[in-house]
Amino acid sequence: MAEQDWYLVQLKPNSVNIARRNLERQGFDCFCPLETRSVREKGRFVERSKPLFPGYLFVRFDPEVSGWRVINSTSGVSCVVAFGAAPRPVPSGLVDAIADRCSPEGILQGAADLSVGDRVEVTTGPFAGFVAQIASLAPDKRVWVLLDLIGTATRVLIQPESLTKSD
Repeated sequence: MAEQDWYLVQLKPNSVNIARRNLERQGFDCFCPLETRSVREKGRFVERSKPLFPGYLFVRFDPEVSGWRVINSTSGVSCVVAFGAAPRPVPSGLVDAIADRCSPEGILQGAADLSVGDRVEVTTGPFAGFVAQIASLAPDKRVWVLLDLIGTATRVLIQPESLTKSD
């Protein structure tokens, strides 16, 4: 049997749990990476898990073998993302790379092995490719780094998911 690829499925508003449950009942593998966000609720900050890609879900199937068109009529699903007549797979290894950074519950984990003074490389965002030094780590999962911009060390807030240790 050939390796099945991951495909992107667009969901109806607020239907991630409905779509996932119905697709899994039909025998499809689903993956919805989550991120933890602080949300203000009733005057207090509360941690909530929200989808990393709101409105979308990754589904694994083989378009040559399985009846993938039933996905479009599944409750909670808007459509399989397609370019032309057939769906296009998500780039090879992307979903696996995201899954490797997630907990068993599917929650994206930050770089837990960072400490003050470490040299890190910024991997995403406007400062991608820059090498910086960690200035401080805040308890609310904030990482302040010192970037050398135009000959001056500038303190910048970066998400820990956007950093990798540099040698």
